[in-house]
Amino acid sequence: LSALALVIHTAGMLFRMFLEGRPPVTNLYSSAIFIGWAAVLLGLVLERFWRNGVGVVASSAVGFITLIIAHNLSLGGDTMEMMRAVLDTNFWLATHVVAVTIGYASTFVAGFLAVVYILRGAFTRTLDAATGSSLARMVYGIVCFATLFSFVGTVLGGIWADQSWGRFWGWDPKENGALLIVLWNAIILHARWGGIIRERGLMVLAMGGNIV
Repeated sequence: LSALALVIHTAGMLFRMFLEGRPPVTNLYSSAIFIGWAAVLLGLVLERFWRNGVGVVASSAVGFITLIIAHNLSLGGDTMEMMRAVLDTNFWLATHVVAVTIGYASTFVAGFLAVVYILRGAFTRTLDAATGSSLARMVYGIVCFATLFSFVGTVLGGIWADQSWGRFWGWDPKENGALLIVLWNAIILHARWGGIIRERGLMVLAMGGNIV
């Protein structure tokens, strides 16, 4: 069912890209759609390796929520409005925006897997040592993936800003938000590598990533 939904979702995105003649992420509405798409794709990849159903459940929840958000964003008017002149470059939209959005989607999936871990541990008896260990490995792998893409995407955004506005970094809210995601994911990895946190601490910090 998730794969079928992903096929329909992909078709919708491709039609949108064809109509606009642009990469998949151009505004807040399309970013919500893309994050949901990337989350479900990531969940299917996780399921391919672990086959425990958790990846699909968590990623489908992210996909469902982001499509509700996209639906409410679409009520504000045209979702295919004209691009602002300073943003009108398909190269940077296809590189910076897509890379950083994949990083955000991965961070969301890691956080939702952590929510599954905590809920199962607190309210059920199904969180045995093997399940907890597999969830921890899933979250760790996704956080590594999210750190890479959010960092590369943020650097590419700085290069774009340098070309558009003549400065690499300006401490505006979007830049600060992107930096916070990179730093939070880096904190998770360093705390794990340094032995400061273990399985449960990893999950708590990953859930904090959704808050950030």
